[in-house]
Amino acid sequence: MIIIAGELHVAPADRDRYLAAVAGVAEQARAAGGCLDFVQAADPLVEGRINVYERWESDAELEAFRNAGGPEIDTPAILGGDVRKYRISAVEAP
Repeated sequence: MIIIAGELHVAPADRDRYLAAVAGVAEQARAAGGCLDFVQAADPLVEGRINVYERWESDAELEAFRNAGGPEIDTPAILGGDVRKYRISAVEAP
C-alpha cells in the first residue's frame, strides 16, 4: 500500500479558491483503479495550509492515475509544502 501525505501552503485568502479548483481531482482519483482514499482539505488550525492524504493499492495504480492527465485547472500559487510517499508493509487495527 502507498500513502501520500503532507501539507501544501497557499496564501490564506486563496485557500478556498484552491480547494474549489481541485475538487474534481478527488472525484477522478476516487474513481480510478487502486485508489482507496484521496482528499485535499483545509487545515482547521493554520490559515493557508491544505492537508493532503491519498491511499493507493500500488505504485502502478498511483502512477497510472498521475499519468492519465486531466483537465487544466487554474489554481492559486502553491507557496510551499511538504508531501511525502510512504510504503506500508502491514496494516492492523488500532
